Amino acid sequence: MRLRLKVFLLAVIPLLASLGLIAVAVTQQQAKLYAQERALVESAYMAAKQTELRNYVDIAQSTIAPLYDTRRDDEAIRQEAMRLLESLAYGIDGYFFVFDTGGRSVMHPRQPELVGQDLWELRDINGLPVIQQLIARGHEGGGFVRYVWQKPSTHALAPKLGYAITLPRWNWMIGTGLYLDDIQATLALLDRKVSDNVATTLWWIAGIAAFGIALIGGSGLALNLSDARIAEAKLRLLARQVVKSQEDERAHLSRELHDSTSQTLVSIKLLLESAVARMERKLPSPQVPLAKALSRLSDALHEVRTISHRLRPAELDVLGLPAALQHLGQEFSAHSAMSFSMKVRGEPIRLPDEVNTVLFRVAQESLTNIQKHAAATRVQLRLLFHDAGLRMRLIDDGVGFDVPAVRVDPRRGIGLRNMRERVESIGGSFAIVSRPGLTQVLADIDAAAIARFQPLRSEAAA
Repeated sequence: MRLRLKVFLLAVIPLLASLGLIAVAVTQQQAKLYAQERALVESAYMAAKQTELRNYVDIAQSTIAPLYDTRRDDEAIRQEAMRLLESLAYGIDGYFFVFDTGGRSVMHPRQPELVGQDLWELRDINGLPVIQQLIARGHEGGGFVRYVWQKPSTHALAPKLGYAITLPRWNWMIGTGLYLDDIQATLALLDRKVSDNVATTLWWIAGIAAFGIALIGGSGLALNLSDARIAEAKLRLLARQVVKSQEDERAHLSRELHDSTSQTLVSIKLLLESAVARMERKLPSPQVPLAKALSRLSDALHEVRTISHRLRPAELDVLGLPAALQHLGQEFSAHSAMSFSMKVRGEPIRLPDEVNTVLFRVAQESLTNIQKHAAATRVQLRLLFHDAGLRMRLIDDGVGFDVPAVRVDPRRGIGLRNMRERVESIGGSFAIVSRPGLTQVLADIDAAAIARFQPLRSEAAA
C-alpha cells in the first residue's frame, strides 16, 4: 500500500469513526431526552384530565345533592336525578353514566341500548373488567380507571380515562370519562418531530463526514500535485545534471585521449614510419625507432587501462567494494600530495552492483572535490559493515566549507547534489558535516535497501 494512501486512510478512518460515535451518542441522548419529555407531556396531560374529571363529577354531585339530601329513595326522585345528570352532557363525547352497584346499567345517554343490561362481566379489548373497576373505585370514595370504550363521535374504540363515585343509599355508581386519543395524537406528533430531528442531525453528520473526506481528498490531491510538480522539476534538473555530467565526462575523456593517448599514438606512428623508411633505404639501426615505438605503445596501453579503470574499475566487479576503494585511494594518493588510509570494520558482505556503484562513485566524487578544493594533507576512508547495514565515511583535514550555503547555490554544489541523489536513489541516507580542519562525508545504506536489490541481481544471474 502506498504511503499517500496510508496517510489518507489514517486521516479518514479516525474521522469516520469519530463522527460515527458522535452520531450514536447523539441518537442515544436524543432518545433518552425524548423519553423523558414524552413522560412529562403525558404526565401533564393526564394530570389535567384528572383535574377536569374531578371538576365534572363535583358539578354533577352538587347538581343532584338537593335531591339526594331529601332522603327520598322513590323512583320519581331517582328519575329526576337521572334527568339532571343527562342534561349535564359536555360536548359530543362528554356525558355521565349510572350503574347500580351490581353492574346493571341504569342510565347511559350515548348508548341507551345498554340500559337495563347486566354488564358486571363486561371487559374491554385488553381484558379489563371495566364496570367492576369503576364500582370498586366508587366504593373507595372516588377513583380513576383507564380502559377502552366506544367513542360516540366516531363509533370507534378509543382509550378513555373514567372517574366514578357511589351514592350508597341509592346503590348507584355515577361516573364520567374523557377520551385520550387526543393525547395519543399529540404524542404521535411529538414522535414524528423527534424522528425528524434525529434524521436531520444524522444527515448533518453525514454531510460533515462527506465534507471532511472531500477536504482531506482535496488537500491530498493538492499535495500530490504540488509534490508531482516538485518531483518533475527535480527530475528535469536531474536530467540536465545527468546530461551535463555525461558531456563533462565525454569532454574529459576526449581531452585525455587527445592530450595523451592520441599524441602517443601519433608518436608511435612516426617512429614506425621512420623504422620502415630505414628498412626500405637499408639504413643501419632500424631497431632504435622500433624499440622507442614499443615503449610508447606500452605507455599507450597503460593510459588506456587508466582511463578504463576510472570509468569502471575491474576490482569493483571482481574483488568487491573494499578492494576497489583501496585501489582508488592509492591512485588518489599517488597523484596528490595527500596521504590516504582506509580501514574496514565488520565482516564484509557481497553487495549488489547498484550499491557498489553508488558508493564507489560517491567516494570518487568526494576524493575529486578534496583534491580540488580542500587543501588537505590527510584523507581517511572508513567502511563499516554491521547488522543494520553499511556505512561509508570519508574524512579530510582540509579548510572545510559552508555546507548550507553551497547546497542552496545553484552555481555550486552540483557534485554534492549528485552524491546525495545517488545515495537516496538506492534508499540510503547522505550527510556532510564540515568545519575548518574536519570534513566528513557520510553515506548509510540499511539492510532493507541492500536486500531490495538482491532479487534483481539473482534474476539477472538466472
